[in-house]
Amino acid sequence: MSDQIERAFKEEVELKYQLYNSLFLTLPLDAVQQTGLLLPLLQDACQKGLAEGLSPATIIRNFFAEHKPGFTEEDQVKFLFKVIQYVERQIVLIDALEEAAYKKIHRIGKHWERIRDKVQRKNLEEQLKKVLDSFAIRVVLTAHPTQFYPGKVLAIATDLMEAIKKGDVAYVRDLLQQLGKTPFFRKKKPTAYDEAHALIWYLSNVFYPAIGEIMDNISKSLADHEQMGNLIAMGFWPGGDRDGNPFVTVDTTIKVAKRLRAAVTGCYYEDFKQLKRRLSFPGVYELMNELDVMFTDELSNSSGEKNIKLDYLKSKLDEIESILVEQHQGLFLDQFQSFRRKINVFGFYFASIDVRQDSRIIHKAFDALVEKNPGLLPDGFDEMDAQQKLDVLLSLNADVEMEGVEDDVVQDTLRSFGVMKTIQEQNGEMGAHRYIISNCRGPLDMARVLAMAKMCGWKSDEVSADIVPLFETIDDLEGAGTSMTTIYNHPVYKAHLERRKKLQTVMLGFSDGTKDGGYLTANWSIYRAKEDITEVSRNADVQVMFFDGRGGPPARGGGNSHLFYSAMGKKVENKQIQMTVQGQTISSHYGIKQAAINNLSHLLSAGMENNLFNHKEAELDDQQRALFEQLSSTSFNKYQSLKENDLFMPFLEERSTLKYYGLANIGSRPSKRGKDSKLNFDDLRAIPFVGAWSQLKLNVPGFYGLGTALKEQLDAGNWDACVGLYNSSVFFKALVANSMQSMSKTNFSLTQYMSEDPKFGGFWKLIYDEFKLTKELVLKISGYNELLEDSARSRMSISLRERIVLPLLTIQQHALIQVDEKAQEGNNEIKEKYEKMVIRSLFGNINASRNSV
Repeated sequence: MSDQIERAFKEEVELKYQLYNSLFLTLPLDAVQQTGLLLPLLQDACQKGLAEGLSPATIIRNFFAEHKPGFTEEDQVKFLFKVIQYVERQIVLIDALEEAAYKKIHRIGKHWERIRDKVQRKNLEEQLKKVLDSFAIRVVLTAHPTQFYPGKVLAIATDLMEAIKKGDVAYVRDLLQQLGKTPFFRKKKPTAYDEAHALIWYLSNVFYPAIGEIMDNISKSLADHEQMGNLIAMGFWPGGDRDGNPFVTVDTTIKVAKRLRAAVTGCYYEDFKQLKRRLSFPGVYELMNELDVMFTDELSNSSGEKNIKLDYLKSKLDEIESILVEQHQGLFLDQFQSFRRKINVFGFYFASIDVRQDSRIIHKAFDALVEKNPGLLPDGFDEMDAQQKLDVLLSLNADVEMEGVEDDVVQDTLRSFGVMKTIQEQNGEMGAHRYIISNCRGPLDMARVLAMAKMCGWKSDEVSADIVPLFETIDDLEGAGTSMTTIYNHPVYKAHLERRKKLQTVMLGFSDGTKDGGYLTANWSIYRAKEDITEVSRNADVQVMFFDGRGGPPARGGGNSHLFYSAMGKKVENKQIQMTVQGQTISSHYGIKQAAINNLSHLLSAGMENNLFNHKEAELDDQQRALFEQLSSTSFNKYQSLKENDLFMPFLEERSTLKYYGLANIGSRPSKRGKDSKLNFDDLRAIPFVGAWSQLKLNVPGFYGLGTALKEQLDAGNWDACVGLYNSSVFFKALVANSMQSMSKTNFSLTQYMSEDPKFGGFWKLIYDEFKLTKELVLKISGYNELLEDSARSRMSISLRERIVLPLLTIQQHALIQVDEKAQEGNNEIKEKYEKMVIRSLFGNINASRNSV
């Protein structure tokens, strides 16, 4: 299979890339004519120069001296911008080629047939029914600023993919020319609503048909079931996620909720019209006409006065189904039931809007509420112990005044609870039913949110919303079990959970966990936290559901997600899989219907199989746990020593693109929490943190400390135990594999010139030495001769993309060097042009990497 995929990739992607890129060179485009012929020469100069240890600045200088000796510095700058533009478009071409060849270069599994056959062999039919009743996945789309293609470019890329699939060379040429004339760069930042609108496109055009097809396939292979509509759900953060984004307001949240309802109603109506053409039978057609009027009334009515009630729609569909079965031999029943399944999945909310706010802002908002309402808290509250404070907070349920608070963010935080209630009334409870507490420190943070929900939103004890703590730092992860025990034991919160069907969602942050404690420790800490929380939840007779805050790359919880979830043992509650998907990972993993079907099916089937079948390899024995603890401890100490190095933050500030993320018009929210002009590590968001290492091609958060941890065991004569852990633990193997993916995207020759830097040379060598050690030992433990040896498509795709983007990365480093030099010369005009060059180069690199931030 691997050889077949490798051959397909060469034929369908690499060879066709050469063909279409040659076609690109013939186009009458300014950027192409100026750069197309010279770009291969620049690429060759970059490869040879970096191999010889030359700095990017020297490589660029030598290139101009040889090929364009008459260029002024102004001419050089213009040329380099043209190179960036050209490389950006080459990457779009690669994306389109890979998507056009998706079925040929991916392993497309027959997930449901495999499960069905295994269930039948093991006589697990009753267990399957229970799993269909209780198991679910929730994929939550987020608006983190990592999606660099504007909508018009995505549209061209989609058409380009279709033309390539059809082999329509003439149309491909036209689309490449359109691509060459279409700007990639946004002149201004998108608004929070713009981001929501862009992602709703994916819901309507990809997730809606993809999930519908998955549900149909499950119905055919595993037998239909009344509760099957709960198997897949979508979540949505744009318009609800306030954590550090002052541009999200209650008005935005309401506007997004209305747009979500309108979008899903539009999807339903398109399906409905096709269905109505088939259901022309007496007794049915009349009911279909009635529904037709309801759909058109809602779609043409912006006030919401004629919104369809979901229960009423379902009752009418019940009538239609009964008539079809009883009077018309079930003709077109499959098509009708397919339509019903989508309604069960998406309701009239399409995707649940999660409201999220940082615990420090919540605390500030609560304090403002107390100040606005004297007597709300008893005297001496600040001197009370934690349990006493918890009792007071959970007993609050008063009519409060919240208007007139001067701070806009605080005012919005107070009003957000009422907005959740309003959305539930308009779109159904699933429209907005979770309040997520970022940077949650424990039960007091949860108690404040429940108290504010009662007083600022629901005005009663009947709060129809879930309080979701998000544990992120290593310390908070270690204390998560204790925190949940405390809140579970409180009678008021226990009563709240009773009303919420004894379901508790807990979110765990991979991104900030890795930033805080390093790759291996973050993943192990989350695994242990899940075990601890599972144990205390089961003891409290509560079903806990884990919501994983994942980013694109392994350093932020990305990589092979379905392998990770199939590796959870029985000590981890696994009735649901919930995870965030963000930025360019949305377009790369779910950008086309086939990819969405494949990735969602992998995720869903992994979770179902983990619930159905006893995977002994997922369990860790005491010796393996002890080994994991040792590896984690050593890795953590190694990462901490780097993080505590006096040059850690200066290196990122002075030698990386870190500060430029906030200057790029790629997302609506700031690149860091807080308003302090000084860059503070704790306020630094994981996206620019991981992204900065990625742009440097060092990828520190994806491997640093792993090699030292393995080396310590090797030196202690414990290597066989490490190999045993790798071979027997799917979880550990997944961690190693994902780290390999991070390392395969490194290129230390790009920054090798820093090794001679008088200030940062030693610091750079620390990173390089750990990389060499980690690469050596992950190859040794896996038995591979090269990174990603078992994944031909990933290995070849990464290699091709890294090769294409190399000139862009070289230009970026050259520009960073020039920024410093021009600043010292006081030449601000040319310095600003190089700064713009750095910003422009961010886009192509991230799009090429597909999951680099």
